[in-house]
Amino acid sequence: MVYTWGCASPTTSKGMPRDVNQSAHLMTDLRDFAFIHDWLTTWGGSEQVLDAALEVLGPAPVHTLVYKPEAFRETLIGNQHIVTSFLQNLPGSRRNHRLYLPLMPLAVEQFDLRPYSILISSSHTVALGALSRPDQLHVAYIHAPMRYGWHLYHQYLEESGLTRGWKSWFVRGVLHYLRLWDAQAAQRVDHIIANSRWTARCVRRAYRREAEVIYPPVDVESFQPISPREDYYITVSRLVPHKRIGLIIRAFGQLGFPMKIVGEGPLRRTLAREAPSNVELLGWQPKEQLAQLLGRARAFVYAAEEDFGITPVEAQAAGCPVLAYGSGGALETVLEGKTGLFFREQTEQALVETVREFERIRERFEVAEVQANAERFRKDRFHRELTSLLDTWWNEFRPTL
Repeated sequence: MVYTWGCASPTTSKGMPRDVNQSAHLMTDLRDFAFIHDWLTTWGGSEQVLDAALEVLGPAPVHTLVYKPEAFRETLIGNQHIVTSFLQNLPGSRRNHRLYLPLMPLAVEQFDLRPYSILISSSHTVALGALSRPDQLHVAYIHAPMRYGWHLYHQYLEESGLTRGWKSWFVRGVLHYLRLWDAQAAQRVDHIIANSRWTARCVRRAYRREAEVIYPPVDVESFQPISPREDYYITVSRLVPHKRIGLIIRAFGQLGFPMKIVGEGPLRRTLAREAPSNVELLGWQPKEQLAQLLGRARAFVYAAEEDFGITPVEAQAAGCPVLAYGSGGALETVLEGKTGLFFREQTEQALVETVREFERIRERFEVAEVQANAERFRKDRFHRELTSLLDTWWNEFRPTL
């Protein structure tokens, strides 16, 4: 089949990247092109990436294990043809899909993708394991190799209270099986894209595969500094264990500075019980209100070890300096001493000391410089880099058919 993605080369005659409009003339026949995404139950970073990819490559069908339509009514994802797996019809799957983790490799392998020429999997768990034919090009955009199976394995067991006992050994056995399946499934993919250099290193460690890096798209235009700024700190996160929101709450309990926490998740009730009076849990906030909160905040606090992390970039787009745990993707999105500060240990005391240091020098941070750093991650850059890579890979792949 013939694809018209613009010129055969991913660059202009001067070596500059093509404009996204030159390389995005894709065929829209749904028989030719398909996405695979792990699950679509909440709006998060990986879903923003999928939505942006559909914006430039779609329309196209999206195959996903579990789907909650109400979470995607105002997105491009919600306007696509969604194909779900047998997990969709199992009890409680749309609310607690992770309970079915052992079945996910089987479920993703049941998608019949034979009608399509190009497959793009958007994967942080099992989507990359979809089965393909030799005459199909399969590109995997990796948000992370399965975290709880690889680099967060021991942390996951500790945070889940699964370090000993029969439940621990059962879960260890399941994760061992998933690790073996994941490593093998990654060998089926023609090309891998990682969302950061950190993730590319994780891919190399887990899969022994090299990955191109394309940073996720950030809607920086929706965030602006608001003057005058106020005295509160803020974090935006799903309320799950590996985000370390409890660490932030305890640190600000010591500091006494106002802290606003935006986000929902299974730990909300637990965190609300331990939050002191200066810490406010706001729950989910619409984008317009989030932009207001970030635009007025003194600084954004980020205690997780993330593969990329879109919210710290959104904070910087709002002119808000970032105080982040110095590991993972934050090292690629925050410029220490210019757009934020790092704390080197994932502990309350390290965060307390970093906040106090920020209070001492915060006048040094220039809003314009913080905001300019976020411009590196604009959506049009993602569109341009993605279409250029796909264009190159398809033109290399097509003569072999």
